[in-house]
Amino acid sequence: MKFMSPTWGMLSIDQMVLNMKSFLEEHPSAQYKIVIGTDSHTTNQATTFVTALVIHRVGKGARFFFRKQRTKPMYDLRHRIYRETELSLELVEVMNGRGMSDMISQWPLEIHIDIGQQGETKTLITEIKGWVTAVGYVARIKPESFGASAVADRFTS
Repeated sequence: MKFMSPTWGMLSIDQMVLNMKSFLEEHPSAQYKIVIGTDSHTTNQATTFVTALVIHRVGKGARFFFRKQRTKPMYDLRHRIYRETELSLELVEVMNGRGMSDMISQWPLEIHIDIGQQGETKTLITEIKGWVTAVGYVARIKPESFGASAVADRFTS
């Protein structure tokens, strides 16, 4: 599994975790937040999913990494939103197995979901937020879900 960083280029998960840890060590007394969010874009040829991981030094910048995956076109919005959420939660589990569990226990982890009170996705809010909170994470939706709706969205095309 490879991730892209605008700062460091293409990285393995292990390299990404090391970069995150070094970012934390630069200012160990600062407040941090770890954000994972996925967005997607569908064309007639494929659906592109982008999962972003953001380590936010609150009030003092951030670093982010993203992973792009392409699948056959998924036209059903409900199915796509579920898949986006699933990809975000899968990344948390993979990262926990790679030494990120200590960071997650120390700093808040938020799963950012590209749904909101406006538009077609509003009917999914209760069930998707319920799913994310049931597995133990904080769920954020628009307008607070910048990890999905801004960072990941930027790389979907």
